[in-house]
Amino acid sequence: MPELPDITIYIGALQARIIGQRLERVRIASPFLLRTATPPLESAFGKKVAEVRRLGKRICIGLENEIWLVLHLMIAGRLHWTPAQARKGKAISRNGNVAALDFENGSVMWSEAGSQKRASLHVMAGEEGLRELDPGGLEVLESDAAKFAKVLLWENHTLKRALTDPTLFSGIGNAYSDEILWEARLSPMALTQKLGAAEIQRLYEAIRKSLTEWVERLRREADEKFPEGVTAFRPEMAVHGKYQQACPRCGTAIQRIKYASNETNYCPTCQTGGKLLADRAFSRLLREDWPRTLEELEIKMGRRRIC
Repeated sequence: MPELPDITIYIGALQARIIGQRLERVRIASPFLLRTATPPLESAFGKKVAEVRRLGKRICIGLENEIWLVLHLMIAGRLHWTPAQARKGKAISRNGNVAALDFENGSVMWSEAGSQKRASLHVMAGEEGLRELDPGGLEVLESDAAKFAKVLLWENHTLKRALTDPTLFSGIGNAYSDEILWEARLSPMALTQKLGAAEIQRLYEAIRKSLTEWVERLRREADEKFPEGVTAFRPEMAVHGKYQQACPRCGTAIQRIKYASNETNYCPTCQTGGKLLADRAFSRLLREDWPRTLEELEIKMGRRRIC
């Protein structure tokens, strides 16, 4: 699932291309993509784009008359750009596309891999409408250490759960939480309310460092082009997706723990004091601490307001 760094780069690319452009129409391949009926999707047609912003892991396109198109890519959704001169006859059914947002100067093509279509489009009215979709998680890059600690200690969860809970922290998912915990030298199974002040500060700094560096890295990689190849598995990552490969800090083989359809990667030397985390034990802990999948957590409507 695209996370804060990926969504940030998408937003920068969209801002450069569609701000001030008029939305001609939205073509949808499946009616299941659109999750709202009021305002109608057609109310956005003919309106100019005034703003593009991030809301958690969602992309929000603000149009005239305070109409918002809110795109949630979920796990397999990706965006692509087709200039106007190249889009003639470009069917949305090709390449797994689920929708196309047609502007005067080109189209945002929205694809989703796999047979399980989970991506969603909401049409919302005004800031109040956007707040209905806001999970309420803290923006750590905009927060001080004291506020971060307050949110982290609000409930007692595993660090993996806490970091990826959108009602606690905004924009962090499975991939970057692995990188953050490696950077902070903390176990994914550590419980938040058992952390010391130094560990909390280390985690705060690791989040800010990891997310900032990845945004900068992805921005350089895109080099003003529309970002393609957005993925949760990158060769520059330290631990995520690196099972049995050498830890770049100590050389120990990276280990993994599986839960449902998710996988957590960690370095036993750097993060768990040499202890291997058993899948079964981790699953038992998570059965009490997590919904069945991170996706269920992401889309659940019961939200806490603690920020």
